[in-house]
Amino acid sequence: MKNTDLQDYSHKRFNILTGEWVLVSPHRAKRPWQGQNEAVSNEKRPTYDASCYLCAGNTRINGEVNPKYEDVFVFTNDFAALQSDSPSFSVQDGLLVAQSEKGICKVICFSPDHSKSLADMDPADIQKVVAAWQDQYAELGANELIHYVQIFENKGAVMGCSNPHPHGQIWSQSTLPNEVDKKNTQQLNYYNKNNSSLLGDYLEQELALEERIIFQNDAFVVLIPFWAVWPFETMIVPKKHQSNILDMNEQDAFLYAEAISKITKAYDKLFNTSFPYSSGIHQAPTDGLDYSHWHWHMSFYPPLLRSATVKKFMVGYEMFGSPQRDITAETAAQRIKDLI
Repeated sequence: MKNTDLQDYSHKRFNILTGEWVLVSPHRAKRPWQGQNEAVSNEKRPTYDASCYLCAGNTRINGEVNPKYEDVFVFTNDFAALQSDSPSFSVQDGLLVAQSEKGICKVICFSPDHSKSLADMDPADIQKVVAAWQDQYAELGANELIHYVQIFENKGAVMGCSNPHPHGQIWSQSTLPNEVDKKNTQQLNYYNKNNSSLLGDYLEQELALEERIIFQNDAFVVLIPFWAVWPFETMIVPKKHQSNILDMNEQDAFLYAEAISKITKAYDKLFNTSFPYSSGIHQAPTDGLDYSHWHWHMSFYPPLLRSATVKKFMVGYEMFGSPQRDITAETAAQRIKDLI
């Protein structure tokens, strides 16, 4: 589908995973920028920081001492957004509706080296992070309290990360969060109608077109989704139909780690800076129901737009209408692909 109209004229693209639209305005990519420029931080961090509450051997705010961990370290969040011991209750007062939500939140340190990010780690070391994600998904998902396990990372101060030590989080809860609920509905409807995976069929079409593919190995594809919202948004998708990360064997896990390594390294090269982003894995819920329709995937949402100091703001029309982007997915894909 080499449609030049998509590169020159405003149009909408449909997100098959959420059932929502994104407005694309490629002609606006040529406009001059007179908006805010963020400060570039190329601070060289030490491998160990005595004041960091995530470094090995240091004492956290609650008084607990981190072990002298050598690769990956997981602990229960000292300031968890969800509580496992909160009482069960509901509010139904006319149009005022609320219900209790229970959960367990974890922090996962990717490395004891304070100076690193995933982009600085070898695939073999990233595979240890993947193994920890698998362990936590299995452990938390087996808890009858937990029906969904959300694994994510906020990288960079601009994404609200409060500590530069390489780490991510896992929030697990008793109901499905909004984005997961939408993706569950879309994938289920497609599976019931076609008896095949929505993302699997989409991936087949993308591989044939090769317009938005950034990298692939024997098990995974890294691409910019046709419906991407963020300027350099990417998605890692397993080629095999897998509902969750436990479906990966050891070789799959290594190839997944390789895919993460490739995209994070390319991001850092794009604007010659430690590239900020929020990333997250969407996969099957853990409430014991049949989720054959799920095809798990990992998304990266970076805010940078034109350089290391110019970011994309979701304001105005994006807040009150729908998401909008200027640079097309195809243009962004080629720029990142050239760096790999």
